[in-house]
Formats: sequence, C-alpha cells, structure tokens
Amino acid sequence: MRIALGVLVAIVAVLVLAQLLLPGIAADRVRARVEKYGTVKSVTVKAWPAVELLWGRAESVKVTAGSLQMSPAQSAKLLWEARGVETMTMAAASVKEGPLRLHDASFQKHGNALEGQAWTARTDVKAALGEGFEVQLLNSSAGQVEVRAAGGLFGVRTSVDAVARAQEGKLVVHPLGFLLGGLQLTLFANPHVRVEGVGASAIQGPGAVAGYRLTMRASLR
Repeated sequence: MRIALGVLVAIVAVLVLAQLLLPGIAADRVRARVEKYGTVKSVTVKAWPAVELLWGRAESVKVTAGSLQMSPAQSAKLLWEARGVETMTMAAASVKEGPLRLHDASFQKHGNALEGQAWTARTDVKAALGEGFEVQLLNSSAGQVEVRAAGGLFGVRTSVDAVARAQEGKLVVHPLGFLLGGLQLTLFANPHVRVEGVGASAIQGPGAVAGYRLTMRASLR
C-alpha cells in the first residue's frame, strides 16, 4: 500500500510540475519559431493536461507580433507546425508577405479551419507590382475577387480584367476575355493548406481609394 501510495504521489507531482512548466517551455519554442521572421511581443500557450504538449497538441496558442517578413511557403510551414493546436490566434502590426506589405494582419485557426484578414495601402500594392503597373478592384463576391490590371509592355499601355479565386485548393488568377480566358496563373499552392475563398473591399481615403481590406479562408489538409 505504501509503495502504491508513493507511486501515486510521484505521478501527481510530475503532472503538477508539467502543468506549471510545459506551457512556458512551449511558448518559448513558439516564440523562437516566429522570431525567425521578425519581432514577437507575446506568446501564450494553454493545454490541459499539459502533457499533451509533448505530443504537439494544445488547447490554444495566442501570438502577438510587431513586424514580420516571410514568404507564402514560410507562412504555410508555420500553419502546418500548428496543426495540433485546437484554437490559435495571431496578430501582427505589419507583415510583408512576399513583395506585398500588409497591415493589422490577424489570423485565426479553429480545428482545421483557417481565416485571415489584413489591409494594404495603394502605395504598398504599387510597390509590390513595380513601376508602371497598377490594379483596380472591380468586384468581390462568392469567395472570389475581380480586378483590372493595367501597365505598359514594350511601350504599349494596356489593361486586362482578371478573377482571383480558389481552385482545387490553390489560389489562381484567370484573365477574362475571349483570347485570354484559357490562361491561368497560380498565386499560391501548398500541399498542406487548401485555399477555399478570398475577398477584398476598398478602403476610402480623402477623395480616392486609400487601400484594400483583404480576407482569405482556407483549411489544413
């Protein structure tokens, strides 16, 4: 009986220590991963029982960041690493995703469902597209975005309408028109992240469009 009681006390002590120590250790690991891409202000990890963290599972993770810079592939890698987290929220004051800078970016994960939103200024869009190119938002509904892209090529200025949408889990752009309708450009594709829809709305500034609010729905697979 004394041996059984001693074993039980030892197990309880280990579980209590794990509950006290493991969330902090896990938060430090999350911070180290995100800090590869910029500044991190705070990280909170919750799990019950905390020993689940040893198998990469957690109830919730909350990350608050300052300025981040990463590629779409690096973003997808972070999401896949968090696949064992039931609920995850992440907010950053600024994120440079590839060539495009985003502001007030936020992201939520519930199970395998993913949602993200941010806004970008017209100046950020122009900087990402390059000199002489611009884009105008025409419409956004049913998980897709229609835009008009204009620019010069070999001294000739032209414009084309296109639709960005989810297709077979990828984010693709289809030019509209009889001659260009068969073309397709893939903007994002990853074996672990399935894009389900995108959205955009104009942010009005003094006398003109100041920027765009962007949203995306996706899921882990």
